[in-house]
Amino acid sequence: MCAARDRQLADKVAKIRACRICVDRPEGKPLPHAPRPVVVPSATARILIVGQAPGTRVHESGRPFTDRSGDRLREWMGVTKDEFYDTDNFAIVPMGFCFPGLDAKGGDLPPRRECAPAWRADLMAAMPQIELLLVIGQYAQAWHLDIKGKPSVTETVRNWRTFAEKNSAPAVIPLPHPSWRNTGWLKANPWFGDELLPVLRRAVADRIVRHG
Repeated sequence: MCAARDRQLADKVAKIRACRICVDRPEGKPLPHAPRPVVVPSATARILIVGQAPGTRVHESGRPFTDRSGDRLREWMGVTKDEFYDTDNFAIVPMGFCFPGLDAKGGDLPPRRECAPAWRADLMAAMPQIELLLVIGQYAQAWHLDIKGKPSVTETVRNWRTFAEKNSAPAVIPLPHPSWRNTGWLKANPWFGDELLPVLRRAVADRIVRHG
């Protein structure tokens, strides 16, 4: 079964690597550079990390979370780099696969609107073994959580128990973006470190393979 699922995912990734929707058939302005999708699905991982979209460093490296936000995310979860990049542990499928470019203030633009409708449902269906979703930021939370209205990320994360304790699979834990720009947010919301992070670390530890 896993071998067949591996082949299915490999075929989907090959098609994603060749995707040019945001250049050839864009919604609005086209992607301002050549597409370079960054996505790491897995047929065996029990945890799926759902981020926003690659930033400049990840666009250059071609590997997710190879920046300071990745360091912080791994610290939050209590895992090493080797554990994080082991596809037996984690699948990493952001809402947008390509770096969307920068806005006038030098911040990252939102994930491309073409990406999720084109690919997300098929990828999720191809990973039925996922037990835990870590949804990072407003775009991931809007897609994966059944939320009425348009709550802020703070409100959604503050209500994390509502999602984490639902009697459904996969379990979901909403997170703020681990960007170092959110250091002030973390200081203003100490409950995040005191209450949510211990639960996150236990949930991750229960679902990953540690060697040695």
